Amino acid sequence: MADVGFHRRAGGWMTPARLTLLLSGPVFIGLGSWIYLSVMIGDMSKIPGIASMTMAPQVFDPMMLFGLFVMWSVMMAAMMLPTATPMILAYVRMQAPDRDHGAGWLPVMMFCSGYIVAWAGFSLAAATLQAGLTNFAMMSPMMMKAVTGPLAAGILVAAGLYQFTPLKQSCLHQCRTPLSFLMTQWRDGRLGALSMGWRHGLFCVGCCWVLMGLLFVVGVMNTGWIIAITLYVLVEKTVPGSKQISKLLGGIMTGVGLAWFLT
Repeated sequence: MADVGFHRRAGGWMTPARLTLLLSGPVFIGLGSWIYLSVMIGDMSKIPGIASMTMAPQVFDPMMLFGLFVMWSVMMAAMMLPTATPMILAYVRMQAPDRDHGAGWLPVMMFCSGYIVAWAGFSLAAATLQAGLTNFAMMSPMMMKAVTGPLAAGILVAAGLYQFTPLKQSCLHQCRTPLSFLMTQWRDGRLGALSMGWRHGLFCVGCCWVLMGLLFVVGVMNTGWIIAITLYVLVEKTVPGSKQISKLLGGIMTGVGLAWFLT
């Protein structure tokens, strides 16, 4: 039973020094992602394949898709890894005190890697969609945002309505309750850590994927909105009463999108 294995791991073995060591990997990945993201925002030529997208946006180029995938992957790691902090902390504290049961720095990295892999899958889908919309002249290759009002309005309405769906609320519950997730999903060892990270990442994608679609409206590399969405997701996952906040935002986005359609 997963919960039995989970309870076997609770203990008072964690010291501040060990906690710092175990969290050093996720912190390094998070900071590195933000640094590289800042570099790409400041100089878009640093994005692989970006030249082909700006010079010939109607011509599909595999390098363009690869560059967009790198861009989205780095952006998702920068945005979403910090929001997974409560889950990562819960996992760190619930590891077994001996290496035979998977304790140590590497399993924490495996957990984070699984989480990032889940978001990499979303990044591939987002990059493919962006490449397609750019090829059909529905997105600006330079501004990286929708150039047609109906498309932007449709994204807003879809993002708003999704906030009310059972799938959104179910995934949000999994993201808001780290202990419950670990008790039901616990797996031993390093591969178990990878599996748990991936499973948590899937719930996180299910919770937030439509919110990421807002970047198609405001600009994929819009620094202000990247930070705003990151902070909102963190609030949604951690602040009491966030389900009501989620539905309030859903109503606002739906209303703005419908108003955009009518203007």
